[in-house]
Amino acid sequence: MAFFRRNIGKAQQAIRLGIGVGAALLGYSFLAGWPAWLVVVSALSFALSGIIGYCPVCTVARFGDRTRS
Repeated sequence: MAFFRRNIGKAQQAIRLGIGVGAALLGYSFLAGWPAWLVVVSALSFALSGIIGYCPVCTVARFGDRTRS
């Protein structure tokens, strides 16, 4: 993405992608109704942060920021 600086590494990206897709599949398989959709959407947003390489929560928490004093 042109607007965001990557703030998570390759290993964390792979882990986020795997956990996000896995949780979405499990939520869709074992839950029903709105709780299933809540889990699926949350898990897919977690996987999306792994695909993009940018996590807004990590930015707010200053996790991985090498410029801080």
